[in-house]
Amino acid sequence: LENTCVIEVGPGPGGLTRALLAEGAAHVIVVERDQRCLPALEEIAAAFPTRLTIVAADALSVDEAALIEAAPHHNQVKIVSNLPYNIGTALLLKWVQVDPWPAWYSSLTLMFQREVADRLVAQVGSKAYGRLSVMTQWRLEAERLFDVSPRAFTPAPKVTSSIVQLKVRNTPLAHAKISTLERVTAAAFGQRRKMLRQSLKTLTADPLALLERAQIDPAERAEQIDIPGFCALSRAYEEIDAL
Repeated sequence: LENTCVIEVGPGPGGLTRALLAEGAAHVIVVERDQRCLPALEEIAAAFPTRLTIVAADALSVDEAALIEAAPHHNQVKIVSNLPYNIGTALLLKWVQVDPWPAWYSSLTLMFQREVADRLVAQVGSKAYGRLSVMTQWRLEAERLFDVSPRAFTPAPKVTSSIVQLKVRNTPLAHAKISTLERVTAAAFGQRRKMLRQSLKTLTADPLALLERAQIDPAERAEQIDIPGFCALSRAYEEIDAL
């Protein structure tokens, strides 16, 4: 963490915040919308003068790049968070969609429900492989580090959690426009049990022409298509749209 600025979302009373500072993070920016947590965070700020910035705001609407510009000098940025489960996926997609790419951060180390973590690291052909797998792994290298038992929390949740680390790929796995890739994967996985020649009818009136241009078998299902394949579909969709 030396010479690193860390962004933490949902710090609560600051258990992880204090650990990040104690372990040598050059600066920590916490984003917390719960006003009840702010006094505890202010106490940590007093214990680590000039090294903690507290932002009382909704993380979904925060401009992290602007916060980093205002932070003290650092060589790299990492996001480390025990994410609020109800917005964890939305936050991740926000960070995946950063433009321009490569992103302003080097890695994300995040806690999710284990089922979400399964989807993040899922490989093509598995039941967990889906739109979130494609959108995430297209730009990030995903690795599950370890699970966390419900007994680690008070009160204990009903689900097991997982820590996932995602490292930025300087170059995405294949060329695609992110907005188009979102549309294509949403259509393909919207009816994942159907063949692509059926599921892609929500995207185009002529899915067979789209699949032929992308050189993908119309009888395949979404979970059988790897990330470069979805990028090929995205490019083909744009080419047909431009005709």
